[in-house]
Amino acid sequence: MRNKNRIYLVFALAFSITTLKAQDKSDWKGGVPEGCTSITVGKLASADGSVITSHTDDSHRTRSWMDVQPAKDYKSGVTTPMYKRTADNSKAMPTYKHEKIGEIPQVAHTYKFINTAYPCLNEKQLGIGESTFGGREELQSNAGLIDCQRLCQLMLERCTTAREAIKMAGELTKKYGWNDYGEVLTIADTKEVWHFEIVGPGKDKVGAVWVAQRVPDDHVAVNANASTIKEIDLSNPDYFMASENIYDVAKENGYWNENEPFRFCYVYAPNTRQAIGSRRREWRIFDLLAPSLNLNPNAENYPFSVKPDKKVALEDLVMIFKDYYEGTPYDMTRSIKATDKDGKSVISPLANPFMPYDQLDISNVSGGWYSVNKEKGTISFLGERTIARWYTMYATIIQCRDWLPDEIGGVVWLAQDNVATSIYVPFYGSVNDMPKSYKTPGRVNGFTRESAWWAFNRMSTLTAQRWGDIRHDIDAAWNPMQKELFENQKTIEAEALKLYKKNKPKKTIEYLNEYSNKWGDKVVNKAWELGDFIWTKYDEKF
Repeated sequence: MRNKNRIYLVFALAFSITTLKAQDKSDWKGGVPEGCTSITVGKLASADGSVITSHTDDSHRTRSWMDVQPAKDYKSGVTTPMYKRTADNSKAMPTYKHEKIGEIPQVAHTYKFINTAYPCLNEKQLGIGESTFGGREELQSNAGLIDCQRLCQLMLERCTTAREAIKMAGELTKKYGWNDYGEVLTIADTKEVWHFEIVGPGKDKVGAVWVAQRVPDDHVAVNANASTIKEIDLSNPDYFMASENIYDVAKENGYWNENEPFRFCYVYAPNTRQAIGSRRREWRIFDLLAPSLNLNPNAENYPFSVKPDKKVALEDLVMIFKDYYEGTPYDMTRSIKATDKDGKSVISPLANPFMPYDQLDISNVSGGWYSVNKEKGTISFLGERTIARWYTMYATIIQCRDWLPDEIGGVVWLAQDNVATSIYVPFYGSVNDMPKSYKTPGRVNGFTRESAWWAFNRMSTLTAQRWGDIRHDIDAAWNPMQKELFENQKTIEAEALKLYKKNKPKKTIEYLNEYSNKWGDKVVNKAWELGDFIWTKYDEKF
């Protein structure tokens, strides 16, 4: 009975910490201080010619459920609502509440899209990743109507290419206003991928300031909660786009004068280049993909994009998103030391050899998650952190492929909860439905076995209690299944293409829908099974 009580206590404590930590770090005026990571890959840099974007939704406030929103036709004069997102701690788990603040005209036809918390892929092979960088606090404006989640949805509903999405975003935010803090959207189509960085126009103003840079076809790029666009050349529209006011707002606010070089990240988000939690991820991703560059892990700046040493496969991205800096001087599994908010050395329950998730006592780095400098009006992400995070809600790796019809070419590999203990399942942009457990909005109301997210979160939370041991059990289960899914892809898509060539696009969609949903159900059932297995095997060891 003693051991059983102890395991109940450990499990309860872990969930309590998850809730409290999420609450503590997520009250930053609607932003996402936990921060997301996005990696992008040009078509000549990927192993199979795919254009790739990705996203880890590192926030325990965004919703856990997801579904498919169908294509729709609208009559003239119809509008679509816009919402303001604010923190809500009144539910069983931290969440957001969405208050309607206005509406904008709807278009005659919207495309079908996969509706994750940040909508990610539409039926036309337009894919989007996201990362928050904050920037200058005084630029945020509540006079605007459009926030990051709504902008992702508008892009997917209305656009078919990255360039079209960026131009539409510029037009809509100029007219109706941006109300969020600094955000990056990594936007991919079948030909190219762009990084789109946007900030507000200033308090009580309607509009936005934005810039977009294309990733060269043979390069990879990353955004990890820091603005990365530096010098821009608007005379080269094949690689750069920007809002009309990009220079004027900078001069009016004293951020820049014409005698200095114009570098967007230093003009509009200077704090982000000092954030070690962002820079370290940039270095790690580039170092894993292009080790020949021998980049300095403590540098302030890295290239916007780099050419990888070898073509990037899906397996490489899965490996990177699971990373804890193991084997480097910044290995998050190597110490139980941490620092508190006053800089004192403490023993942290979330920074031990079995839970490599939190700030360690590395290079005298502050343990703070983010800091608001009232004097400078900036928000900084400070703390050392890994790519994989315990509070990730879901993660995506999106392939867009021009040699396949849209029904087959666009696919999002979707993982639930912490990707270090999860598995990516393919959902094609053409599918009409997702498994019931994926659509169940159970998280915010507390634990339920009806929810896919809870299956993975429960398993991940238990794994974290003895990470050094249980991680191997998890890998033994997921790695063969992940390999099978990747190896299946060519065969499944070849069969789908046969159906399509027989002039049966509807049958093609049904075939892919059945395949995706079968695997979605399969991994959720396995996650529940693994949770039970861990509970049983380690009953005497917690």
